[in-house]
Amino acid sequence: MDSGPLLLNGNCGVSHKIIIDTDPGIDDSMAIMMAFQTPNLEILGLTTTYGNVSVENATRNALLLMAGRPGVLVAQGSSGPLKGGEPTIGDFAHGSDGLGDINLPKPKSKKVDISASEFLVEKVSQYPGEISILALGPLTNLAMAIKRDSSFVTKVKRVVILGGSFFALGNINPAAEANIYGDPEAADIVFTSGANIDVVGINITTQVKLSDDDLDELRKSAGKHAKFFGDISRFYRDWHVKSDGLYGIYLHDPTSFVLLVRPDLFTYKKGVVRVETQGICVGHTLMDQGLKKWNTENPWTGYSPVSVVWTVNVDEVVKYIKTVLMTP
Repeated sequence: MDSGPLLLNGNCGVSHKIIIDTDPGIDDSMAIMMAFQTPNLEILGLTTTYGNVSVENATRNALLLMAGRPGVLVAQGSSGPLKGGEPTIGDFAHGSDGLGDINLPKPKSKKVDISASEFLVEKVSQYPGEISILALGPLTNLAMAIKRDSSFVTKVKRVVILGGSFFALGNINPAAEANIYGDPEAADIVFTSGANIDVVGINITTQVKLSDDDLDELRKSAGKHAKFFGDISRFYRDWHVKSDGLYGIYLHDPTSFVLLVRPDLFTYKKGVVRVETQGICVGHTLMDQGLKKWNTENPWTGYSPVSVVWTVNVDEVVKYIKTVLMTP
């Protein structure tokens, strides 16, 4: 395994500004710590959302992950979807605290006083064309930022989204993936906003796994956070065995981080993506692949296309993830 420096697209010395919108979450935590292990990323902050846990627990976990990193801000976001109602929470997969119920202490730092959507608008306006957003949970905060400032979509450099399941089954039900199901209205606003978007669905991320042997290798490694990852992943791994018959874990969020920094390890198709917001297929993502010239307008007509990940170099992505997680 290579142990050389980890570079963003090979651009040594160039700082790339990012904000991570997240609901940590075990695999979210892996992706976040991978970001901090990548030398030329400047993480301006974490914005929190509900999903794997409540937004309050997501904020707590984000603050814990930020320990010892002065200058990285945490802004709390919405506690539920745009249309209201109780949020769908995935604590059955991540534990009641979102981090495998390993009884971590309370964080010492505090969240900032502004909301996640305000934080996103403020930072993107401060650095127009410079900030990429890694969106790892329901897209409520991003939709609210777009509603708050219509110029947001032209100022953000790139949005990398974990969400959807393109032409494959979902994981919350056969029709939908959890992040999009968590707020389908918000997802449809974001996908049709005209922002520069790359989206990776669970049809791709379920191809990228750590086996039990990989997890054991991680725990025994000299990785800076190896013990933490080993501890929190036990709950997640046991859920995968019960839910999917997988003796290991899927790497949904870490794969999304790799998409941010190593887009060359994926191939893409471009098309307009819409999200179903009612009926039994709520949260279903469907892309117009441009294979036909439609005779009449339809709900996909007139919107800007997004880039949907179509294939993944599984071996290289797993290698990249393991290299980062095992870096001392």
